[in-house]
Amino acid sequence: MPFFPLTALALLMEAAFGYPRRLLPAVGHPVIWMGRLISALDRRINRENASFAMRRGLGVLALLVILLSAALPAFLVQHVLFMVPLGMVAVALLASSLLAQRSLYEHVASVAAALETEGLEAGRVAVSRIVGRDPNQLDVAGVTRGAIESLAENFSDGIVAPAFWMVVGGLPGAAAYKALNTADSMIGHKTPRHRAFGWAAARLDDVVNLPASRLSGLLVVLGASLMPGASPAQAWRTMWRDAPRHRSPNAGWPEAAMAGALGISIAGPRSYGGVQAEAAYMGDGRREIGAADIRGALRLYLIADGLLVGLSCLGAVAMLIARG
Repeated sequence: MPFFPLTALALLMEAAFGYPRRLLPAVGHPVIWMGRLISALDRRINRENASFAMRRGLGVLALLVILLSAALPAFLVQHVLFMVPLGMVAVALLASSLLAQRSLYEHVASVAAALETEGLEAGRVAVSRIVGRDPNQLDVAGVTRGAIESLAENFSDGIVAPAFWMVVGGLPGAAAYKALNTADSMIGHKTPRHRAFGWAAARLDDVVNLPASRLSGLLVVLGASLMPGASPAQAWRTMWRDAPRHRSPNAGWPEAAMAGALGISIAGPRSYGGVQAEAAYMGDGRREIGAADIRGALRLYLIADGLLVGLSCLGAVAMLIARG
């Protein structure tokens, strides 16, 4: 049974209130808890003297532990709360912590504000909080590209994907997805330490993000049709042309759609730890971009996110009508 009412309520709660800042120093955040478990498993069982096959097997075992540690408690909590009055509201409040609508907007907007008020150096500091590339190598256009790419990619990974899996599997589905996505971000790298151990997390993350990434791109295209000055036709063409050229099988869909909608060019070569990484550009529009383009991307994001919330609410209403 789809969990549309739960998802709609969780999205509305998170958009309105976000995650309470006072809770962070007191109890942390679900992603922080997941990260601690992943780090502990990485330290304890990712043995550098083991064979490649052994480390890959241990990575599969670690991923199973990570997923079950997130999904089983979530299942028990949901099962118990659904049996009490207003339990749906309580579950939705917990589920809202697995979404990132408000925080994503705030982090990306802070990059635009830094560029507008304090200049390039402040923009580099702000964007370094949300991207992994070398900030000192970035000019204004590079800072802007990083912010818009992060906005587009995290719209998919941080909002649409957990909402999608929440519809499919309720609180356990969203918790398991968030645990997997956190594992991929921490150990799913092609480094000597994690190439084998993080293989399972990286591959499974690619698979489970397939539907959400395409849906994210479509929401951006639809959002462009509602935003003055944006081009839904160009967003559609650019998404289908450029997304398959992205290094990620998923990130290119919302990135290319946003680039096409705004008439800009993002992604392309970048530097990580002093090492130059080649990457295809998403979009063939302007490359000289700045804070105003981040503001435009944020407006498009708000519209696309509003469409996601609207779709979840329509699903909830349809379920209530079907139940009579």
